[in-house]
This record gives sequence, structure tokens and C-alpha cells, in this order.
Amino acid sequence: MDAKALWYTGPGRAELRDEKVPAPRDGEVRVRALHSAISRGTEALVAAGNVPPNQYDRMRAPEMGGEFPFPVKYGYASVGIVEAGAAELVGNTVFSLYPHQDAYTISADMVAVVPDEIPPTRAVLAANMETALNAVWDGAPGPADRIAVIGAGVVGCLVAYLCARLPGAEVTLVDVNPARRAIAEKLGARFAGPAEAAGECDVVFHTSASSAGLGTALQLAGMEARIVEMSWYGIDGVTAPLGESFHSRRLQLISSQVGHVATSHRARWDHGRRLAAAIALLNDARLDALLAPGVAFAKLTDALPRILLPQSGTLCQVIDY
Repeated sequence: MDAKALWYTGPGRAELRDEKVPAPRDGEVRVRALHSAISRGTEALVAAGNVPPNQYDRMRAPEMGGEFPFPVKYGYASVGIVEAGAAELVGNTVFSLYPHQDAYTISADMVAVVPDEIPPTRAVLAANMETALNAVWDGAPGPADRIAVIGAGVVGCLVAYLCARLPGAEVTLVDVNPARRAIAEKLGARFAGPAEAAGECDVVFHTSASSAGLGTALQLAGMEARIVEMSWYGIDGVTAPLGESFHSRRLQLISSQVGHVATSHRARWDHGRRLAAAIALLNDARLDALLAPGVAFAKLTDALPRILLPQSGTLCQVIDY
């Protein structure tokens, strides 16, 4: 069957291209997309051609088309209905790490069933929730800890949401945009600007992808605290202020990335189990506050420049098919 897919074709350029969708073979399914979501941080770097050449292999999405830097068919947050293929999945709503395309054939073991109680629009958050869950495992915050999350983008908000569910935890979402206060409070966290956030934190998560944000994260960390760096900077350099009291406070600065299951869970968890857990964690209507009103897929190329602007204010941009 025929389909349409979004391709990034050059710096700041994208187009919808025709695709041929093969009939599913044994062990495959054909999915008709209902929604997908733009991962703004990563896709802004991809759209600008700012993926470092030495990271081309690592930055390939599981079902990506083309080659970096351009043209590439990119994305990893698709929700749709299984229309054909593996009989046990036909009729189910599923999530997959597929690019923005209105229909596709994919291996059955690359889709995860979305429970009926989770709306398909909210299910587009699954990949971001999986990233947040993995980071919380890496950071290992505990009950009653003082926790700061620097950067109130989608992933930062989800990290704050998960941490706020720890008994007695004091969680503060820190951002330069005061409009994020309402979302933080809805998700069960406090809100503060960088200058007013309380220090002496037990765990700090950094998601802002800025040198200033990393500096704030280091300032807020208490003695022997752990800072979890979740930002991905692409080809841009970053200044890390490791002078002052970084050494005297014996701070730990670690990275977290979703490509591998966190070390603490890797012996027992695989990617499929982690994704299923992330989807189950989306069963909370408060998370709808992260979703921007849907953009029609047919109009996506016109809307992309606005969506990808850093100052757009968009959190999770939903695409409707």
C-alpha cells in the first residue's frame, strides 16, 4: 500500500515523501498511525544537521530511513492500530519507535500494546517516559530525598513526576520559564527559577541542554550528591564549571542515556520490559498537560519551523494522522 513519511532533507528543510508499505510477512504487522510526537530536543538537532559524525551510528533510531546528516526519515514515538499481520495483535493499539509515517510494516516484536485505559494521544509519551524511568534508575533517588530537576521540557517534567511519587520526597522542577510553574505543580513538584532554587540536594537531574543549566545543577548538589546529566548537546560544546567546590564536595557527575538499560536493572530487565513499564506509568490524566494540541500530518512541514524553535514553548507536539 502507499503511505506518506516525513523526511528531513537539509538544514531547516523537510518534506513528505511517498513510501511503499509491503504486506506483512510472518512475524510482522502493518500499523495505521493515529498519532506520533516530535521529540523536540533530538529532532531539532537532526533537522539542523547537528548530529556529530562520530555519533551517526549511535543516533540512528531503530526504524530510521536514510543516512545522517541528510536525508533522513527520523522519529521514535508512533501510536497506531494494527490492521494486518500477527493475528494476536490485529485490532490492538500499539506504540512503536517508528518515524513520522501514516502507515508502516514492522516486526511484531518491535511494537508494544497500549492498554485500553491509556488514550492513544497520551501514549506518544512512551519513549520520553522510558528515558525518564531509566534516568531515575541511574540517579537512584529515595524516599524523603531532596531532588532537583533542571529543565522543564518533556523529559524533565516526567523525571519530576516520577520522583514526586517517592514517599516524602521534596522535588523541585527548575526552569527559566515561569510559565512552567503550573505544570510542575500539576505533576506534584515544586517550581523555582534558577536563582531561587534550594540547594543541598541529594540528587540532581539535568535536562536543559545548556551550560547554564549544568552550572545550576552543580550548584544545587549537596555534599557527595549525584548529578545525572541527561542532556544531549550534539556538536555544540558545553562549559562545565568544575572548579569552585566541585571537588571539595566530592560530587558525582554521571550520564544517563536510554540506549542501554540502567546498570542497576540490566541483569533483570530488557528493553521490552522497560518499555511496557513506561507505558503503564502513563495511566495518569495529569500527564495530558504535557501534550500540545495536535498538528495535522498533512500540514506538518509548514508547522515544523515553529515547533522546533527553542522559544516556541511547545512541550510534546502531537501529530494527528
